[in-house]
Amino acid sequence: MVTVSGQQSKYLGIGGTVDRYLWNWQGKQYKIVYESLGQGSPVLLLPAFSTVSTRAEMRGIAQLLSSQYRVVALDWLGFGQSERPMLNYQPALYRQLLQDFVRDIFKIPIIIIAAGHAAGYALELAKQQPAAVAKMILVAPTWRGPLRVMGLPEGVRSTVRGMVRSSIVGQALYYLNTTPSFLRLMYRRHVYVDESKLTPEFIAQKHQITQEQGARYAPAAFVTGTIDPVDTRSEWLAYFQSLSLPILVIIAENAPPSSKAEMEAMTQLPTVREVRLRGTLGIHEEYPEAVTEAIANFLNSH
Repeated sequence: MVTVSGQQSKYLGIGGTVDRYLWNWQGKQYKIVYESLGQGSPVLLLPAFSTVSTRAEMRGIAQLLSSQYRVVALDWLGFGQSERPMLNYQPALYRQLLQDFVRDIFKIPIIIIAAGHAAGYALELAKQQPAAVAKMILVAPTWRGPLRVMGLPEGVRSTVRGMVRSSIVGQALYYLNTTPSFLRLMYRRHVYVDESKLTPEFIAQKHQITQEQGARYAPAAFVTGTIDPVDTRSEWLAYFQSLSLPILVIIAENAPPSSKAEMEAMTQLPTVREVRLRGTLGIHEEYPEAVTEAIANFLNSH
């Protein structure tokens, strides 16, 4: 496991130094891209899983925190600028990736800020390596993929995933679900509150992310629930009950009802502190100032 200096991201990134982490998984090596900015105590930023997931969505938070912290933002395997192989994407892969990355990159306990589905993997890391994580902030955390939220049975979701991974049908399905008009529709419905921010330039940048070679494999696993970190709410809440570190949950007030209900379930636990802010599933990207203010208040009080 090594790091090698890289070039600045064509997706803008967070405005820092870009590196690559060479990660071994099941006998093969894969390139994981990450980026560092600032000096001080280490903060790891984990972007949400989505069709357009990249570390660039954490840019606002990273730049605001970098005056006091060394901020590191990761592109998950299969997303962003990291390698996008045709793998059997599964929770075990991402759990191991995160554990290995933290062990190899950081020498002291870190603060983790995880958005969306990344929350489950951050919680698993803290459970498996409690000495590695000092504090944790979960921003609009989720644990069920979109088709599971819609109630589609496992057989149907498995069929959809197989179709998207296929060479011809998969390309067509993926194309239909990543057109600029479709991306704008999804952002308007579930990701952003302020439609005026969904400019043609913004959507074009998101569309570019979907056009890389191999781009459909990992998103297909996310959408179909294949990389959901847990299977039930009780498993999800058990994470919090097993941890003693300070945890802040930022609830997106405008999130879809089913997702918001899962966020609110976490706040019933005595170990969790909550903050409610305007925004939906992309709150970390759309409203970085408000999110970072809540994060700073939490870090300064713990």
